[in-house]
Amino acid sequence: MGWFGAPKAKQEDQQVFFSAVDGLKKLYKERIKPVEELYKFRAMNSAMLTDADFDAKPQVLLLGQYSVGKTSFIQYLLEQEFPGAHVGPEPTTDRFMAVMYGDQERVIPGNALAVQEDKPFRGLQQFGTAFLQRLECSQCPSEILKSVTFVDTPGVLSGEKQRIGRAYDFPQVVEWFAQKSDLILLLFDAHKLDISDEFKRAIVTLKQHDEKIRVVLNKADTVGEQQLMRVYGALMWSLGKVTGTPEVKRVYISSFSSRPFAEGSNTALFEKEREDLLKEMRELPRNSAMRKINELVKRTRYVKVHALLIGHIKSLMPTMWGKAAKQASIIGNMKEIFRTVQRQHHLPIGDFPNIEHFTNCIKDYDFSKFPKLDEEIIAQMDSVLSRDVPKLMNQFPPEREDVPGKAAASPGAAAADAPPVAGGNPFDPFSTATQATSSKEWSISIGEQTNYRNIFASSSPQDGKLSGAAAKMVLAKSKLETAILSKIWMLSDLDKDGYLDEDEFCVAMHLCHQALSGQELPEKLPELTVPPSKRALDSAC
Repeated sequence: MGWFGAPKAKQEDQQVFFSAVDGLKKLYKERIKPVEELYKFRAMNSAMLTDADFDAKPQVLLLGQYSVGKTSFIQYLLEQEFPGAHVGPEPTTDRFMAVMYGDQERVIPGNALAVQEDKPFRGLQQFGTAFLQRLECSQCPSEILKSVTFVDTPGVLSGEKQRIGRAYDFPQVVEWFAQKSDLILLLFDAHKLDISDEFKRAIVTLKQHDEKIRVVLNKADTVGEQQLMRVYGALMWSLGKVTGTPEVKRVYISSFSSRPFAEGSNTALFEKEREDLLKEMRELPRNSAMRKINELVKRTRYVKVHALLIGHIKSLMPTMWGKAAKQASIIGNMKEIFRTVQRQHHLPIGDFPNIEHFTNCIKDYDFSKFPKLDEEIIAQMDSVLSRDVPKLMNQFPPEREDVPGKAAASPGAAAADAPPVAGGNPFDPFSTATQATSSKEWSISIGEQTNYRNIFASSSPQDGKLSGAAAKMVLAKSKLETAILSKIWMLSDLDKDGYLDEDEFCVAMHLCHQALSGQELPEKLPELTVPPSKRALDSAC
């Protein structure tokens, strides 16, 4: 038997998933991961993906030189300090810090963080203990952190001395976090526009993630209108020299801190710029599945090119004598090998890795032991890109609903586009009434809730509820027997009104996965499976 009880012969045509994330996990594990293992893709400093990587909340990476306001930016959004945060004019943040949701405030050291299966940081083990000692996770019970994770980074100093003083490769670590991030913010101070050598190297490593990068000119209210115009021009000139592209990156000009704007500054401009950035960040959770699909497509392209390069190198190696000399010749002639593979397979040059980086990663391997090129595997990778991913995308409507009349269908959708409440945090629309439900004593994890809520929002709820017909369209995708689905409905519809609200829908999805894993459904919903918002109702029954 295949997926959801379908015969194996029909399995391929009946792969229907509860969410795009479920489909991505299966595609990666069955089609892409085996190719990565066979052709040593991990040698390119790209660890295998885990379920935690797919289930992770959207992530925002903050980069900038010291004292440009990275930590203050996060505190402004959270409206509170987070454990381990230090703010000052000197270089205060001396480590990478992931700021995540937690029921209680605590700091998790890097070595412990990198081995936790439910956190998307296991791949950082490749950088060794020297780096992990400079890594921490700060957890605090902020509503915003239920929807997004922030990564604060060490302030970049000027000169070669800072690079030599680090016990790890800073640009490579930044590249790893950039791969996992949904948004990358480059912060500049209106009084500190210089781009140091190390900062330049870090920005260059982000070239493959250009679509994620935004620039923030912080503390803009500390300079006058005429000075601000000159500061903006100088910043664009500096960035143009580093990026080497004619495209202009989006620059947000404002001041992100708890203090009010300086008197006499361009207040109206700063407020509009600030709200534009916060609106973009509020949209991250709603579009998270599409971004994960985009990242997997990018990774699949890189894996395909990597396999073709390794297979071609293997074909050049002799079977008996002169292996060492031939390997040295290949290393010295890597540019021609790249050109040959590109011409033979008609590949875009943008899909190829950096030649120097690729050479450094594979030069210590024995090329004669590389696997031969398997044309069937390459055809399989093409199938993922041309058929499997589009098919997966067609199963799910967009998470963001722009159709008139549907704004109220998704909890918090209207709030996401509403102006900030006067006197409050303008980022507060990130939170919704349903997200405020306490999950401290709920057996459905935060990661599961996030996935289920995305599915709920994309299923056209009316007045915050799904009708029986709308819920049936989602639950029937499991291919479970009608009797089992009927029992799931009876257990989930806690208020017996014939509709499922968001919490009840989470329970229904949880029970479906429980049934699919072979577990027997309970006769009465366990107390910890009942949503906290429904427990008073449940105890009265």
